[in-house]
Amino acid sequence: MVWSKQRLNNLFFIVGVAAVVVMLLTFDVSFVELWQHLCHAGYWLIPIVGVWFFVYGLNALAWQSIIEGNLGGKSPVSFWRIYRLTITGYALNYATPVGGLGGEPYRILELSKDIDKEHATSSVILYAMMHFLAHFWFWFVSIFIYLALVAVGDMPINTFIATVLGVIVVFCLLAFYLFSRGYRNGLVKYVLGLLSRIPGLRRWTLRFWARHSEAIENIDRQIASLRGQDREAFYKSLLLEFLSRVLQSSEVLFMLLLFGIDNGGGLAGIMLTYLHSILIVAFTTLFANLIGFLPMQLGVQEGGFVLSIAALGLSAALGIFVSIICRVREIIWIIVGIMLMKLK
Repeated sequence: MVWSKQRLNNLFFIVGVAAVVVMLLTFDVSFVELWQHLCHAGYWLIPIVGVWFFVYGLNALAWQSIIEGNLGGKSPVSFWRIYRLTITGYALNYATPVGGLGGEPYRILELSKDIDKEHATSSVILYAMMHFLAHFWFWFVSIFIYLALVAVGDMPINTFIATVLGVIVVFCLLAFYLFSRGYRNGLVKYVLGLLSRIPGLRRWTLRFWARHSEAIENIDRQIASLRGQDREAFYKSLLLEFLSRVLQSSEVLFMLLLFGIDNGGGLAGIMLTYLHSILIVAFTTLFANLIGFLPMQLGVQEGGFVLSIAALGLSAALGIFVSIICRVREIIWIIVGIMLMKLK
């Protein structure tokens, strides 16, 4: 059994390394242009990359809160192990296609070395659900940030923009409803039910259910119990995940400041620029997640940054710069995450 897990670990490692090589060889710009952008970033690259040390820290705290709530007590897994698995899991998610599904199986594999497999599975599923739920809250709150900036005359509004904002609000409200159902009734059995309706998967789904029905029921019960029995862990995790999105926006703030965009300077100007950064990240992540089946959302994230920055009246060149530096930051953290897989 230990050898089987080690072989799977090696497989994840090889996939991650191969993905990094492919990304470097298929970068959207020439190495000369890339070097020019890196030179332009200069020392600002340190806080741009470094802020993710704290973003991943908030993610790890959110996951730790879920594990403790799921187990009903203090987690036997150390924070630094959770932190390491958080970085590696996201590295695999960024590097693999199909909506970034590489990180979750790896997290289950590694976490099951510390706790039983059912709790490991439910904790990983719960954290993935929380991660996406926080995305929707981030997008939802960003709508009201935009409207507040409209009210003070900082942002434009017209019929098209109002329609788009309305669609996003409806989209988020629908997601909140679906998440509430998942937290009340569990998720695994519901997903298996959906898979059973896909031609060619019905027979496999029924066999899987027959072999693992008890484990699936236990996992779904653990998923449903977190919100009902340990609301403190639930809302603590949600708040930490939401704050990680807000902190993530700092990297865009740093790049705007690098270009001298500070809305007049001073505390008020920088805070306004920070709100603009939140809107840029919100639109870009929404755009990227809608088309999330590409590894690292190749091309999608770049387009999202260019469109969102242009919508604020800034140059497309700035959007390209932001997207390239963010891509470099992702590759750096992917390499860190893949290397951490071999850290004992």
